Amino acid sequence: MPSVLGLLEAREKKVREEVARLQEEAERVRAALVEAESRLARLADARVTVAEVLAEPAPAVAEPVANAVTGSVVSRWAEGMTASVLPPDYQRIMSVLESEAGREGMRCQQLATALGLQAVPAKVEGLRSKAKRLVERGWALQVRPGVFTPLGTPVG
Repeated sequence: MPSVLGLLEAREKKVREEVARLQEEAERVRAALVEAESRLARLADARVTVAEVLAEPAPAVAEPVANAVTGSVVSRWAEGMTASVLPPDYQRIMSVLESEAGREGMRCQQLATALGLQAVPAKVEGLRSKAKRLVERGWALQVRPGVFTPLGTPVG
């Protein structure tokens, strides 16, 4: 028959192993809890910040920059605007249209030649697209199909 002390030692060993396993599990749960609390704090801070930003009055919209930038959008003509607010390619087109030869109307092939470009279809169609955009935005006039002139006073 086993001794009482031996039985107690065996039971104690088993309980010690269970305590060690539970302590490891508790440490894992504590680490997960710390991580979850950290994420919760970041989300709460973000919500407070967004609420503060939305509560502030909207800033005034800045006036458009008058400098021309390659690839920028052609703005609609308005009173007092000059071609200097247009992107460089469009400024060049307007300068040719405003020249003596352009005032009577120019076809896109003539425009290409005046700009020093080859009068090949790719260049001519690119110029046609830009000239039509100038017409749409009130900077130029299409007097006949494919013939463009500047406007003395462009129409918006």
